[in-house]
Amino acid sequence: MKLDFARNMKRNVASSAINNIIRLLFPFLNRTLFLWLLGPAYLGLNGLFGSILGVLMLAELGFGSAVISSMYKPIADDNRELTCAYLRFYRTVYRWVGGVIFFGGLCLLPFLRKLIHGNVPPDIDLHILYVIHLVNAAASYFFFAYRGSVLAVHHRNDVLNNVRTFTSIVQYVVVFLILLLTRSYYLYVIATVFFTIISNLLIFRESRRLFPAIEPRGALPAENRRRVLSDVKSVFLHKIGGVVSYSFDNIVISVFLGLVAVAAYGNYYYVVTSVAGLISIIYKSVLGGFGNKIHTETKAENFRLFMKMVRMTQLCILWSSAMMAALYQPFISAWTRGDPALMRHALTPILMILYFYVNQSRQMLLSFKAAAALWKQDRWKPIVASIVNLALNFAFVIWLPDAYKLDGVILSTIISYVFIQVPWEAHVVFKYFFNGAQAKVYWWMHVRYALLTVVLCAIAWDTARLIPFDGVGGVVAKGAVVATVTVFTMLMVFPNVISALRDRKAK
Repeated sequence: MKLDFARNMKRNVASSAINNIIRLLFPFLNRTLFLWLLGPAYLGLNGLFGSILGVLMLAELGFGSAVISSMYKPIADDNRELTCAYLRFYRTVYRWVGGVIFFGGLCLLPFLRKLIHGNVPPDIDLHILYVIHLVNAAASYFFFAYRGSVLAVHHRNDVLNNVRTFTSIVQYVVVFLILLLTRSYYLYVIATVFFTIISNLLIFRESRRLFPAIEPRGALPAENRRRVLSDVKSVFLHKIGGVVSYSFDNIVISVFLGLVAVAAYGNYYYVVTSVAGLISIIYKSVLGGFGNKIHTETKAENFRLFMKMVRMTQLCILWSSAMMAALYQPFISAWTRGDPALMRHALTPILMILYFYVNQSRQMLLSFKAAAALWKQDRWKPIVASIVNLALNFAFVIWLPDAYKLDGVILSTIISYVFIQVPWEAHVVFKYFFNGAQAKVYWWMHVRYALLTVVLCAIAWDTARLIPFDGVGGVVAKGAVVATVTVFTMLMVFPNVISALRDRKAK
């Protein structure tokens, strides 16, 4: 069954745009209320719990990604029996995963206090709050999270996005009221658990409504099970890289620098993830389509589509980097009301922009790599990158002056990306799916866009400096002027932006 890539992508992009606006606006308001009503220590505690649970969720081992990649071919072949068997296998695994996460998390209770440098808020029980966060992390695996795979493999992420948009709006309205009326961190976390369950129940209902013939039934053949388990071993190693790049960074900051430093890092990181979330609309919307086209079209056709999507995302990354260069520090200053404990020097936003650019530039490649199930070929990459990242984390935190320790944590992640992950990932895709000539086209495009990004960031930064306003009004004024200047500059560089997205034949 050949899916309609263009139609599904349009639906996915539209629903993702709405979902990401909600995920950008409401978490920002939520984080602001947290900061203003409860203080940076609570914000840091929230980030620390999220990081600990991110490590625990490695127990998922990558089954979700491996199973979804395995389901693309039976969907393309319209093999419902095999699709249903995969879904049943997926459900069984996730129930075990939920149990492992919950009981594994309980084992960390005696060591929880040792992960925090300095004091914790005096009016909370650290262990009770942690258990509630743990229940929230495990709940997804028990309440039909596996059903989302049915929608994903049919390239219907729009349904998932619509459910998440609806539940997010209701959830944030409820937690805003909780924070404003009670200022109770306990009620805030309990409400989060409730809405996690509601979201999964709605996804379960929608997947059954749209694809009633696909139910978890039948036994997965031994050969397919072995293939999934082989992929899982590799995907698990890849997931380690994702956890180390953020969760371990937060834990290292907490252990060495304290909860307020975690909050400061979280604020700067939040800006990056918010902007990245908007760009992710593109590469998340094409993943299912890539998976289907890999099994229904030629490699040459796949490369043309891949490069078109890469150019589209790079234009967004280029412009977003320039806007952040102009507005990062003014925004953080207005947001935190100039709190010196949460403000960083100029090097921090520069490093965060570099982190953003490098990480986002690899995402379309990673989407195609996941769709092609190229897990095994670079399974040791995240282990090597994680070792380098952690070693540099500890080295920079110990050796750098106090004012630059946090920057050292960011720099360690950038180094692991630039020198290990990015070149290794590209090598795998172009060796095992595309070819060397196509690799040259890909890398030359990235060189040109990187140079343009440096120039545009410099223009944006200089332009923002000319506007002598501070506070929220200053951010708005700078943003309006810089957006105009950067868009005009891009139109001069790309006289016809559409032509930058046209297919180019691979050599």
